[in-house]
Amino acid sequence: MTTTTSGTGWAVEAQGLVKTFGDNRAVDGIDLRIRTGAVYGFLGPNGAGKTTTIRMLATLLRPDAGTATVFGRDVAREAQAVRQLIGVTGQYASVDESLSATENLVLFGRLLGLSRRDARRTAAALLDEFGLGEAAARPLKNFSGGMRRRLDLAASLIARPPLIFLDEPTTGLDPRTRLQMWDTVRRLVDGGSTVLLTTQYLDEADQLAERIAVIDRGRLVAEGTGAELKASVGTSRIQVGLAEERDEDEARRIARAVLGVDVARTPDGRLSAPVATADAAGDLLVALRQAGIHLTEVGVQQPTLDEVFLTITGHAADAARTPEEVLA
Repeated sequence: MTTTTSGTGWAVEAQGLVKTFGDNRAVDGIDLRIRTGAVYGFLGPNGAGKTTTIRMLATLLRPDAGTATVFGRDVAREAQAVRQLIGVTGQYASVDESLSATENLVLFGRLLGLSRRDARRTAAALLDEFGLGEAAARPLKNFSGGMRRRLDLAASLIARPPLIFLDEPTTGLDPRTRLQMWDTVRRLVDGGSTVLLTTQYLDEADQLAERIAVIDRGRLVAEGTGAELKASVGTSRIQVGLAEERDEDEARRIARAVLGVDVARTPDGRLSAPVATADAAGDLLVALRQAGIHLTEVGVQQPTLDEVFLTITGHAADAARTPEEVLA
């Protein structure tokens, strides 16, 4: 299939995207610019608005406000043209369990206008590319979760679209299969594709994405390279575990006084704060000791994206959401 892409260098441009469901403002004024030929990470917890944004960019939902283009094509006014430029892989395999892997891909190929011969040739090549050649004739009901996910991704690539939306492609996969999927994403970009990757796994965004947008409660709260996001919350972080939970308020007060920053709480209950220098970390430990606050552990480390998300949003990336929010 021949496609025409914009010469601006931007695969996706969006401004002020809004989508509401009843009283829930699932996407609340998101701006995006995604460079052609790169992986762009869309990071946030379940219910943050990632999937809703993907659906608008993929023309599956119409924005309530704002504009968006894919390679210069307006997603609202030129929906059919946009659909020729994208491939969408969701969180669950969108294939028929009653058919074999080959039959599934041939069916998708035929629906996309390929001849029977071309559809079978494309199916065989994709199954080999994704390590599914030996399982080509196996009924899909006998596939593992990782095999189904790879088949779903293969189906989205039959037309070799220049822009691929990967919506949490490794959710529920075992570590080995997850790493295989990471290698697949890297190969797609090496082959010239642009990938918009939504994920709630911070290490996944850190490993794959050239730039990362942090989305929380429908809003884009930070954007940049992984290094830039980490630098935005301090060059290093000190984490301390308190021997007595009742000392937390006083420890927070001391940390704010010594470091001049607010303190976050990690998912495992430790207090965490950015520090500019090793001396600043030492000053905090001295102040805590002088106050009679006993510690169970102390650590100083370079910031992670988990810390970035915690600092920016005030909660962990996997924090529980209400049922209404998770629908977004």
